[in-house]
Amino acid sequence: MLLAVDVGNTNTVFGVYDLTDQSLVTTARASSRPDRMPDEWYAILLPALMHAGIDARSITAMILSSVVPGVTRWLAEMGETRLAVAPVVVKVGLDLGVAVDVDHPHEVGADRLVNAAAAFARYGAPAVVIDFGTATNFDVVNKSGAYIGGALAPGLVVAADAMVSRAARLFAVELTLPPQAIGRNTVHAVQSGLVLGYLSLIEGMIERIKRELDGKPTVIVTGGYAEVFAAASPLIDVHDPDLTIDGLRLIYQRVRSQE
Repeated sequence: MLLAVDVGNTNTVFGVYDLTDQSLVTTARASSRPDRMPDEWYAILLPALMHAGIDARSITAMILSSVVPGVTRWLAEMGETRLAVAPVVVKVGLDLGVAVDVDHPHEVGADRLVNAAAAFARYGAPAVVIDFGTATNFDVVNKSGAYIGGALAPGLVVAADAMVSRAARLFAVELTLPPQAIGRNTVHAVQSGLVLGYLSLIEGMIERIKRELDGKPTVIVTGGYAEVFAAASPLIDVHDPDLTIDGLRLIYQRVRSQE
């Protein structure tokens, strides 16, 4: 089995794939704390494997994508010492299945590369991926199948936390669509500004990106709150919650097929 690990700034996602039929067997999440040692990561992973009926000894391969260098080191060591596998670490030098055509390729986050590769493999080109996480990432693949960059904005939760923490009379609310843009109470006013405000940001960026591309792109959303925006916008074509973790599987298959 293949252990695919996506380390984001806030959360780390583990996915286990059956390499026989390429099916996703189970997933698990943990916070991306950089002070966790390899044994601590293994102590988090092992119960999730046991709950899914997976023997840790059946993990014969591992691929790791990370935007937190400290976590990269300890998870790679966990793979080597606890699972006895040599992890494939995603970086710009790998054959990802997409060319990377940006000014400074080594500055691009591994998650953005994985999303671009997955979008191209699953939906073709051109494509726009919007990933809702700590940041809201817009990543673009042109009609030639090259990753050409994108845009970064603060994540919805980050924006909400920043606003509430700095405004004495505001409070946290559920981040769902309000009944209308004009909020008639504080809850709906905050939801309007945040959720509808982000919807306007997303749709505005989609339109701007489309004008700079040749061809009509497929617009894919993933990550936290992606489902909310996918249901609310006709400009979004696909909600793919497993895009990043499945992109890791696709990259692993590509790398191993060339050995």
